[in-house]
Amino acid sequence: MPARVNPPVGAPVWNDLGTNDIEASKAFYRDLFGWEYLDYGEEFGHYGAFLLDGKVVAGVGPNPSPELPSWWSVYLRSEDAPATVEKALAAGGELAVPTMEIPGQGVMAFVTDPSGAAVGIWEPRGHDGFAVVAENGAPAWHELLSKDYRAAVPFYEDVFGWSVTVQGDTDEFRYCIDEVDGEQYAGVMDASGFLPAEVPSHWSVYILVEDTDAAAARAVELGGTIAMAPEDSPYGRMAVLLDSQGAQLKIIDTPDSAA
Repeated sequence: MPARVNPPVGAPVWNDLGTNDIEASKAFYRDLFGWEYLDYGEEFGHYGAFLLDGKVVAGVGPNPSPELPSWWSVYLRSEDAPATVEKALAAGGELAVPTMEIPGQGVMAFVTDPSGAAVGIWEPRGHDGFAVVAENGAPAWHELLSKDYRAAVPFYEDVFGWSVTVQGDTDEFRYCIDEVDGEQYAGVMDASGFLPAEVPSHWSVYILVEDTDAAAARAVELGGTIAMAPEDSPYGRMAVLLDSQGAQLKIIDTPDSAA
């Protein structure tokens, strides 16, 4: 389905991959999801886009330093990026990447929330974000795994205007979603009980696939790794993968009964 028109402030509108081997990453995602690659050129530092049937689904670009790990990032929509940065700092966040205008595209910045997770800010000025969602090979969900859930949730409410619906509030399962007019946009999970000490709070990208087991097996054939084997959930069968450069992503297939 096409991406939502005029998603609310705070909704995920873009995800991109920073990689230390762009050619290897292009090949991996081409063969796994059928993504094509469009290079925006030297003017944009050879930042480019992954396309699904000619429609943008994600960004990709070379890491500015080889010491940085390959990583997927998530951007939330803003109507005024500088103002959102100021709100983030006032709410206990820290500046990671200063506000930067991308000519003809938009204004971006990165902050870290109080639980330590980095999140992008995107003010559209020509580039509205991914053009298709919830189709095979397209983004299906975005989720924050937080080691300080109690600090993270108010941050997203205050800074991005989230309207939070609690799905569970026990030590075994603590989860909430940003829900506006019946539409669900993103989730926050209390990950304090299972993320290893060396793994920080972070945002995750889910890609919809037709068959999770088959996609996970194909990822391994392409040089990836299965970080969490396929398992069933109320929303579909899911798995956690590391791509050929070590960047984490999640895949899910959706049962007919799931929204």
